[in-house]
Amino acid sequence: MRMETHTKSLARCNRHKKSYLLEEADGQDDKPPSYSGHDVPGMFSGITPAQWSDWRWQFRNRITTVEELNRYLPLTGDEKAALALTTVTYPMAITPYYLSLITIDDPDDPIRLQAVPRVEEIALSHYGQEDPLAENEDAVVPGLVHRYPDRCLMVLTNICPMLCRHCTRKWAWKNGSWIRTQREVQRMLNYIRSNTAIRDVIISGGDVLSLSTKRLEPVIAELRAIPHLEIIRIGTRYPVVLPQRIDEELCSMLGRYGPIWINTHFNHPRELTVEAAQACERLLRSGIPLNNQSVLLRGVNDTADTQRSLCQGLLRIKVRPYYLFQTDDVEGTEHLRVPIERGIEIMEALRGHTSGLAVPQFVVDLPGGGGKVPLQPNYLLEQNDQEFVFRNYEGQVYRCRNPRKQEDFDAVPQSLIHTHHTTLM
Repeated sequence: MRMETHTKSLARCNRHKKSYLLEEADGQDDKPPSYSGHDVPGMFSGITPAQWSDWRWQFRNRITTVEELNRYLPLTGDEKAALALTTVTYPMAITPYYLSLITIDDPDDPIRLQAVPRVEEIALSHYGQEDPLAENEDAVVPGLVHRYPDRCLMVLTNICPMLCRHCTRKWAWKNGSWIRTQREVQRMLNYIRSNTAIRDVIISGGDVLSLSTKRLEPVIAELRAIPHLEIIRIGTRYPVVLPQRIDEELCSMLGRYGPIWINTHFNHPRELTVEAAQACERLLRSGIPLNNQSVLLRGVNDTADTQRSLCQGLLRIKVRPYYLFQTDDVEGTEHLRVPIERGIEIMEALRGHTSGLAVPQFVVDLPGGGGKVPLQPNYLLEQNDQEFVFRNYEGQVYRCRNPRKQEDFDAVPQSLIHTHHTTLM
C-alpha cells in the first residue's frame, strides 16, 4: 500500500509543478533557458523546442508508468507484466531527454539498463542490504552523515529527476518523496557550525538540484558563511539525465559562493551529448570544477574499451574522471553488479594505455560504514630495505633502489663530513 501511494506521488510530482520544484515563480525572472538549437527527438513529436529545453517541462513530464513507457518503447505483454510487478516495489522515473538516448530496439541498451526497471530487481532482491553503507546509523542529526573527521554529507531531499536502477539509496524510495524542512536544515547547519574540524561539506540527495535555485541558495549561502568551512561539494546527475537544469540562473548563483565543486555521474560514452557538454561548460565558466563518479555496471560499462572511451570523452568536455565505484551491495541491484576483480582488470587495461588523467580511481565503499578503499593492480612484486621490485603496464620487471632512512644518514662518521668539508675549502 505504501508503494502504491509513492507511485501516485510521483505522478502528482509530474503534473503539478509546485509539488517538488519549490517556490518557482512564472514571472520575468523565471524563464527557461534559451533553446540551444537542437532538434526535438522524433519520439516526442508535437513538443516545441522551447518545451524540450525547459527543465521544468522535462521534470513534469517524466515517464513514471508502464503505460507511458509503452508509448515510446514498445513492450511485449510479458514485459508489461514484469514492469508492473517490479514498479510496485521499485518505482520508475525517466526524463524525456534521457529516454530519447535509448536505442529502442535493443533490450540490453546500456542507457536503458540504467533507467528502465527489470524484474531481476525483485527476483534477486534476497541479495544485498537495504542500507549497506549504514548512512542512517552514522547520521548525527536527520539528514547529516558525519563519518570522516573533516567532512560530512548533507542529504536535503530524496527526489531525483530519474530513478537510476543502481541507486545506492534505493531503500529511500520506499518512504515516498520528501524534502528536509527548514528546521531540519537548521539543525544540520548548527551541527556544522559547532564542529570546527569540518572543512568540507557534500550536498546530496536524491538530487539536490531538484530543488529550485531560490530554495537552494539560502542553504549554500549559510554554509559559505561558516568560517571553518572551506569546500562545498554538490553531487548531482542533472548534467547527465536532465542537462537543461544547468541554466544561467543556477550557474550564476553557484558562482557567487565558491569554491564549489560538482561531482557528477556519467556512466557511458553515449551520455556525453552536446546538451550534456554545454551544461558542463556553463558550470565551468562559472568557476565550478567538475569531477565524474562512475559506477561499474554489468552490461553498461564493464569493459576496458567502454571505460576508456568514457574517460577520454569526459576529458574532452573538461570533466575529470575521479572515481569508478564498485556497485554497492544494495537490494534490487544484483543483476547490475560486477565481480570486483573485473574492476581491477579494467584498471590494468587503462593504466599506461591512456593518459593518467583518463584513469579514475577504482574504489569499494565498504559495507557497514567502513569508508572507501582504493583498489588497483598489484605492480609491486617484492620489497626489502635496499630495493623495491616492480612490474610496469607491459609486464616488464624493474628494480628501484630504496633511499636510505634518516637514521642511516645520522650514522655517517663526523670525521668523514669534516674531511670532505676541508677538501672543498
